[in-house]
Amino acid sequence: MFSTGLFYLIVGLVIFDFVFERILNYLNKNHFSNKLPGEFEGFYSAEKYKKSQDYFLANLKFGEISSSFSFVILMAMLFLGGFALVDTWVHEISASPVIQALLFFGLLGLAMDILSTPFSIYDTFVIEEKFGFNKSTLGLFFTDKLKGWLLSAIIGGGILALVIWIYMWSGKYFWLVAWAMIGLFMVFMTMFYSSLIVPLFNKQTPLEEGELRSGIEDMCSKAGFKLDNVYVIDGSKRSSKSNAYFSGFGKKKRIVLYDTLIKDLKKEEIIAVLAHEIGHYKKRHTKQGLVLSLLQTGLTLFILSFLINNPSLSEALGASQPSFHISLVAFGILYSPISMVLGLGLNILSRKNEYEADAFARKHYNAESLISSLKNLTVNNLGNLQPHPLYEFFTYSHPTVLKRIEALRK
Repeated sequence: MFSTGLFYLIVGLVIFDFVFERILNYLNKNHFSNKLPGEFEGFYSAEKYKKSQDYFLANLKFGEISSSFSFVILMAMLFLGGFALVDTWVHEISASPVIQALLFFGLLGLAMDILSTPFSIYDTFVIEEKFGFNKSTLGLFFTDKLKGWLLSAIIGGGILALVIWIYMWSGKYFWLVAWAMIGLFMVFMTMFYSSLIVPLFNKQTPLEEGELRSGIEDMCSKAGFKLDNVYVIDGSKRSSKSNAYFSGFGKKKRIVLYDTLIKDLKKEEIIAVLAHEIGHYKKRHTKQGLVLSLLQTGLTLFILSFLINNPSLSEALGASQPSFHISLVAFGILYSPISMVLGLGLNILSRKNEYEADAFARKHYNAESLISSLKNLTVNNLGNLQPHPLYEFFTYSHPTVLKRIEALRK
C-alpha cells in the first residue's frame, strides 16, 4: 500500500514539473515585445531584432516538443514497468550490485541518448544552422557524442561504482565516506577540468603576445590579480557564439577566451569581459560555488542514506526485489522539489554574484566598455532582451542584460 502511494507521488511530481515548465514557457512566450528597448538602439537593426525573436520562438517551440517527448518516455517507463523490466534483465546477468547498477544506468542512459539524438541533430543542423550559428559537421557531432559516452562510462560509472561499494562496506554511514570521496573528486575537477577534459574536445593555445595581451596584463596589475594563464579556445569549430570563462584556483587558475570573442569584440570590450571574470575570482565566487556544491552533495547523500534501505522505493517502480540502483531512480524524482528549491537559491546567489563581478570590472577597468561588450554579445548571440520576470526568477543564473546595464550605469 505504501509503495503504491509512493508511485503516485512520483507520478505527481513528474507531472507537476512538466506542467510548471509549460506555464513558465507560456508566460515567457507571450511577454516579449516587438518594440526594441531604447538602450539597444544603434546595436540592433529592426531586421536583426526580428531575427532574435524568431530564434527565441524557434528554440521555445523545439524545447516544448523535445521536453514533451522526454515526458512521454518517462511516463511510459513508470506506467508500463520499464524500470522494473531493465532491473530484471540486469539481475539475470549478474548478482553483483555494482555490475547491476552499471548495466542498469548504462542501458537506460544509452537508450535515452539514442532516442534524443535526432532532436540534437535537428537543434544543431536545422535551428542553429538556420540562424547562422552552427559551424559543426556531422563527423564532429558524432565524434563528440562518442567521447561523451566514453567519459560518462569512465567518470560517471566510476563514481557510481565507488558509491555503491562504499554503501556495501560502511552501511548507513556511507554518505559521509561517499561525500568525502566525491568532494575530493569535485575539487580535483575544479582545478584540472580545463587541462584534462577540455582538450579532448577543443584546442587551447596561449594568447599570443601583442596589444590585447599587454592590455590584459595591465588591467590585471591594476586590479591586483596575478595573471597565470590566458588561453584561446577554438570554439568557432562548433558555433559562432562567443564566450569567456574562468576556471580553477590557486596556481591552476586560468582564463579562457573563445576565438569568436576575440573576433567579435574590440580590445577594450574583451578586457572588460576579462575584468568581469577576474571579479568572480577576487570576490571568491569560484570558491563559494565549490563550497555550495559540496554542501548540496552532502545534503543529498545524507537524505539518501535514510531512504535507500527502504524497499518501498524499489517496489514503487515495480521491482520484485530491492536494489540500490532502482531505489536511486525513485529517490531522484522524490528529491526533485528539494533540488528545485536549492537550484532557485543558487540562481538568486548567482545573479547577485554577477552584479558584484560587473561592479568589480567597472571599478578596475571601464563600465562603458563592459556595457558595449554586453550589448554586442547579446546581439551576436541573438539573446532575448525581455524575458518574463517569473521565468527569469526561476531559470536565469544571470540577470538580464538590461538590468546589468542599468546597474553598471548607477
